[in-house]
Amino acid sequence: MARPLHGGNLAWAATLAGCPPEQILDFSASINPLGPPKSAIAAIQAHLEHLRAYPDPQYRSLKAALGEFHHLDPEWILPGNGSAELLTWAGRELAALESSVLITPAFGDYWRALQAFGARVQPWPLDLVKLAQSTTEGLVSKGISLEQVLSHPVARTATHTSGLILNNPHNPTGQIFSPETLLPYLNQFGLVVVDEAFMDFLSPDQEQSLLPLVQDYPNLVILRSLTKFYSLPGLRLGYAIAHPERLRRWQEWRDPWPVNTLAVAAAEAVLGDRPFQQQTWDWLKPARLQLFQGLQKMPSLRPYWGAANFLLVQSQLPSSQLQADLLKSSQILIRDCLSFTELGDRYFRVAVRSQSDNQRLLQSLAQILN
Repeated sequence: MARPLHGGNLAWAATLAGCPPEQILDFSASINPLGPPKSAIAAIQAHLEHLRAYPDPQYRSLKAALGEFHHLDPEWILPGNGSAELLTWAGRELAALESSVLITPAFGDYWRALQAFGARVQPWPLDLVKLAQSTTEGLVSKGISLEQVLSHPVARTATHTSGLILNNPHNPTGQIFSPETLLPYLNQFGLVVVDEAFMDFLSPDQEQSLLPLVQDYPNLVILRSLTKFYSLPGLRLGYAIAHPERLRRWQEWRDPWPVNTLAVAAAEAVLGDRPFQQQTWDWLKPARLQLFQGLQKMPSLRPYWGAANFLLVQSQLPSSQLQADLLKSSQILIRDCLSFTELGDRYFRVAVRSQSDNQRLLQSLAQILN
C-alpha cells in the first residue's frame, strides 16, 4: 500500500502496525477529538427520511444559517463539498492570472488546484529559522507578520496581474498571521485566496480572520471548513466567502448538488451549538500547552508553537522512521511531512488530542528516543 499524502489514512497505518484500523491512535489528522457533536448526530438522524429528495441546488437554508453566523448577506457565501472542492475553483481563477504566489511549505491540495488549470506558480518559502525564533513570542502574540518570516519579501513583486494563496493559521507550521500585516496584499494582488480552515479553533477574542474585510475587497476569497472543528470529515463540507459575482461564476462551473442533504442538516445544527464550541476552546488551550511543553523537554525534538489544533515538530531522526517505530510499538500514527517538500524528512506534525492521548504519545516518543 502506497504511503499516503494526507493524514488520517488508518488502513495504511494498520497494515504497518499489524493491527485493526480501529486500534490506531490517530495524531496525523487535525480533527477535533471531542466530536462529532451530539447536535450533528441528531440532525443527521432526523433528516434520514429526506434522502429520497434532491437537496436545494441553491442551498438557501444553509447559506442563511452561515450568513447569520458570520453576520453576512447569504449571497456572499457558497457551500461546497469540503473546502477542497472550492479550492479547485479558486485554482481556476488564479490560473487565469499571469502568476500565482504560493506561500510554502503549502498544503498539497494548493498545488493540485493550481496545476490542474496550468497556473504559473511562484513559491515563496517561509524562513523556518525565523519562525522558530518567533515561537516564544507566539505563545502570547496576537499574530505575526507574514512579511517578516518570508525568505524573500512578496510585497516588492506583487502586481494586480498576479494572485496570492495562503492559509491562516498556516498549515503545517501553525503560525497565525495578523490581519493588519495581510491587509497590504489586498491592495497589491489581483486576487488573494486565504484558506481559514483552522480559524475556528481560535476563540472569538483571539480570531485573526479577514472576514470583516471581505465586503470591501472584491479580490478577496476566504475558504472555511466545518469538518475539522466539528469532527465531520466524512461528510465533506466547506464554504467560500467572496463577492457574489465570483461565487455565481463558480456555481456555473461545478456539478449540481455538491453538498448532500445530511451534510446540510449537520451544518445547520452545529452552527448554533454554542456549548460544543465553548467546550472545544476550553479543551484546546491546556491540551495544546501540555503537548507543546512535553515535546519541548525532549532534546532531539523542536516543536513550533501553533495557534491551531496541531503542532509542527523538527526531529533529529527521520520522520518516516519515527512514524514507523510509533506504529509498531504503540499503534500511534503521526503525520510525516514528506508531502511538504520544503520540509523533507526531519519534520512531523501532530494533532492535539485529549490530555490522556497526548500523554500516551509523549511517553511512547520518550521510549523510542531514549
